[in-house]
Amino acid sequence: MDEKSHWRSPRMVRIGISVEGVTEERFVKMVLAPYLADKQIFVTAISMGGDVKLDRVRAELKKIAYGFDYVSTFYDFYGFKGRADDESKGSLERKMKDHVHENIRNRIIPYIQMYEFEGLLFSSPEALATHLQDPSVIEWSTQVLHEFENNPERINNSKETAPSKRLGQRTKYRKTTHGPNIAKEIGIEKLREMCNGFDEWLNQMEELAA
Repeated sequence: MDEKSHWRSPRMVRIGISVEGVTEERFVKMVLAPYLADKQIFVTAISMGGDVKLDRVRAELKKIAYGFDYVSTFYDFYGFKGRADDESKGSLERKMKDHVHENIRNRIIPYIQMYEFEGLLFSSPEALATHLQDPSVIEWSTQVLHEFENNPERINNSKETAPSKRLGQRTKYRKTTHGPNIAKEIGIEKLREMCNGFDEWLNQMEELAA
């Protein structure tokens, strides 16, 4: 058996990612796309412009599916309208997949970010402090992390104390400006290390090119 038989380059995969809004769109373009491109996975964000709910998601994913090999989503749990009171990340992801037409169901990778995009930013108190130009943010955000067992994806008491609300009340955080830049500073590897749900999502996409 020759050497080429033992080695196979990853196949190119194109993935359209339906996102909630401008912040998530910039995050995909600035942070996620360059990282995945090195693995022959080319992702494009398509913004929903807010108002994320099941019927709109169904129509959006159907539209996107015709232009890509696979379709994924990047929506905040808190931003998803019409959720049942007992809804979970898993049940919502299953609903999205079950709700699309069966012809494209096997090409859908549903992903819900817990509890919202800003949770990811708590992965690095230092990066938060640097971009928000406030050294005291390090101690404050570290304390928040400790409250939730050092898991950024668990930062949640209610909508009023969601990650974005905490940042807005304590800092000069501006979602579309600061969010993607802070995430870029943190880097994908650190985000994956700190955020299991986010890491599993990337694993799913990476397996497509294996």
